[in-house]
Amino acid sequence: MNYEEYNDYELVYLAKESNTDANEILFSKYSPIVYNYSKMYEKYVKNSGLEANDLIQEGMLGLNSAINSFDESKNVLFYTYAATCIKRTMLSAIVKANRQKNKPLNDSVNYMDENNDIVSENSLIFADNNYNPEYIIESNESKENLINTAKKILTDFELRVFDLRINNFNYSEMATLLNRSNKSIDNAIRRIKMKLKKALNEKDN
Repeated sequence: MNYEEYNDYELVYLAKESNTDANEILFSKYSPIVYNYSKMYEKYVKNSGLEANDLIQEGMLGLNSAINSFDESKNVLFYTYAATCIKRTMLSAIVKANRQKNKPLNDSVNYMDENNDIVSENSLIFADNNYNPEYIIESNESKENLINTAKKILTDFELRVFDLRINNFNYSEMATLLNRSNKSIDNAIRRIKMKLKKALNEKDN
């Protein structure tokens, strides 16, 4: 039987039924996407402990997850679904690696000033157009406080943006990693700032 004549939907079905030939064809067909993304994202993991090969491994795990979880009834092309799973798995690994790299956040917490630039002076500064700074939180309590608060009040997407931002990713990098526009990232950061300011202000009161 020539499995190469089968379409993606048929191959995925067979792979789920433990057909090794179908599984190998899918991996062979989609591995170039994994390699392309690993090259695209390699610059984001410099000095973090991750290498291109690690990203490739993560991408393969994402591809395997896509094969096992794909639902044809959702009316999505397998190509689109697989690419999304591959990117998300790599992103997760990148964020985790950079979080470890930036352990010095225990000593200094970074966030955005009114121009969305990084502020790092052993304090966390929230600024807006009228007050600069409006809030100043001392470093001995800011990091744990801020991250715990963020986890409670931010959406999944906002939390990803927040995590990338405090790990020094810029707008273009975040947009690329999250497959969103710069405007979408900008809007998310504005929401994050408003939510955190409100939550921390309520805590103080």
